[in-house]
Amino acid sequence: MNRKLPYDQSLILIVLALLGLGLVIVFSASSVISKELYGPSTAIFFRQLSSVLIGLLLFFVAMRTDYHILGRKPVLYGLLGISAVLLVWALFCPGINGVHRWILLGPFRFQPSEAAKFTAIILTAYFLASKGGQIKEIDRSMLKYLAVLLALIVTVLLAPDFGTSTSLAATAALLLFLAGLRLRYYLALAVLACPLFYFLIYLVPYRRQRILAFLDPSADPQGSGYQIIQSLVAVGSGGLTGKGLAQGTQKLFFLPEAHTDFIYAVVGEELGLLGCTLILLLFVLLLWRGIHVSIRADTVFGTFLGLGIVMMIVFQALFNISVVLSMVPTKGIPLPFISVGGSSILVMLVSVGVLLNISQHTRGAVGPSAGIATAGWHGIAEQSGSSRNGKST
Repeated sequence: MNRKLPYDQSLILIVLALLGLGLVIVFSASSVISKELYGPSTAIFFRQLSSVLIGLLLFFVAMRTDYHILGRKPVLYGLLGISAVLLVWALFCPGINGVHRWILLGPFRFQPSEAAKFTAIILTAYFLASKGGQIKEIDRSMLKYLAVLLALIVTVLLAPDFGTSTSLAATAALLLFLAGLRLRYYLALAVLACPLFYFLIYLVPYRRQRILAFLDPSADPQGSGYQIIQSLVAVGSGGLTGKGLAQGTQKLFFLPEAHTDFIYAVVGEELGLLGCTLILLLFVLLLWRGIHVSIRADTVFGTFLGLGIVMMIVFQALFNISVVLSMVPTKGIPLPFISVGGSSILVMLVSVGVLLNISQHTRGAVGPSAGIATAGWHGIAEQSGSSRNGKST
């Protein structure tokens, strides 16, 4: 029997802790570049603070809005249509640094690809719920779903925004895997993707340089390898406890994008290993609470929607941290709740708001019958698909 419970308090505290730490680090990391670009040293900080406040307002609205409406066909089609229009609109807006990822409205700009990630999660959850949470083979309905998903990915890729399109595809692929899609399809996809990655990465000069810089940053220390070398210097110089808040030197025009994509390096320099571990631990806790909420959801749609939101956030966080630590090639993906970026903050907070609303709707089960606790990821369908058909019972 369904119960409406209080919001997951732990999840709220985790998100607020990340936002608080993010604002503190942004204040430190952006002061010098802010003074150089805008005059006041706090200009970027206050812009980020405004985004957080607006995001928190949307966060509370999403918390109090019944998530089930997102699973209705008219709402889904409306979100897909809006996402498509915004993505195409961005392609015709003036480019920034040679890319067309933002819609510019006076002093404001919005990155529709961030919203497209959330829309893709809703689309995937809706499709899997229509299948009762079980999918092993590719059929006609899945081909239709994949065509819509591919259209979103390609439009994002045209910006060009390879990182976001990869994140979008990876989240959807993982949700399909959790629903039981057979591994052979992933192996076939990997084979087919090889020539595609060749054309998208190796034949694009700046992406090829990033791969080469990742393999050997010292080969071009003043060029393609410069950013990652400075990032490692920042992280390594922090030691255990760091140099102290606002005492870092790499943000003084040595480390590019210190307040955005490489803000985790500033954390390492100023707060040391302890600060880096704290942020990583908060994301691990967010993953734990998000999975806990998702597997107790009252519908298959809620389960996959929740899992998709959690995976989107944690995947992006781990990828950003891996870039900063030179574990993967450099790619412009912000650290959720921490990096400067209004679009990312807004979408992440709305997404977590939806996740918190899911936490209010539970079947009341706490054992294996609640979801995937004992059967493993592929057991999600066997555990809940037979008893939850996408509607509250």
